[in-house]
Amino acid sequence: MIGGSVWARSILAAVAISVLAFLTAPLAIVIPMSFSSESMLTFPPPGLSLRWYEAFFGDPRWMDAMRTSAVLALISSIMALALGGLAAYGLRRGSFGGRGWAEGNFLVPMFVPTIIVAIALYFGLAKTGLLGTFVGLVMAHAILNAPLCVMVLGVAIREFDQRIEQVAWTLGASWFFTLRKVVLPNLAPSVLAAWIFAFMGSFDEVIVTSFIAGTYETVPKKIFNQLKVEV
Repeated sequence: MIGGSVWARSILAAVAISVLAFLTAPLAIVIPMSFSSESMLTFPPPGLSLRWYEAFFGDPRWMDAMRTSAVLALISSIMALALGGLAAYGLRRGSFGGRGWAEGNFLVPMFVPTIIVAIALYFGLAKTGLLGTFVGLVMAHAILNAPLCVMVLGVAIREFDQRIEQVAWTLGASWFFTLRKVVLPNLAPSVLAAWIFAFMGSFDEVIVTSFIAGTYETVPKKIFNQLKVEV
């Protein structure tokens, strides 16, 4: 029995390491290519150079795109965290009918092809006059990344003992005070993880941004446009 459990743990560890290696393998290609001396994408690079980093940090257009991406990711990730966190708390602590349908509705943007979401957001923002605006771009990115926060925080809230909250309520604490002083401090690692996922998801997004950003340039959008021009 003990030998079987050791084998099971070994197999699980091997699978986990294989998956991690598969996910990080592209970095072993992309990072060396960023130091290539060639003007075209080549792997392995024939020579090493900092020309691309100099071109990036020395070009004000790329710096403007970087600032836009950073501000957009920061604001939209905070919005996604707030919306997703409240949704996850309501879904895990609520006892209303149709909870499964509501949770599925929150997670739809994760499973629907991004191009469909982009088209839907395009028409929705066009009808509200927010197409091509920074506000519309922030709203779109928050909608895209809120499901990640719902998933991460939903698991954390489900594992959090509700009796701790009930004790705070019986001692006279309000719901907001309990959430701020009891729930959030205990869920801080999960909250941070959800925010990081939302931030990176927004910073790296290109398809929806290309549809609705208008004249706003983010780093992924500018890279995509540059690749089209170069190729």
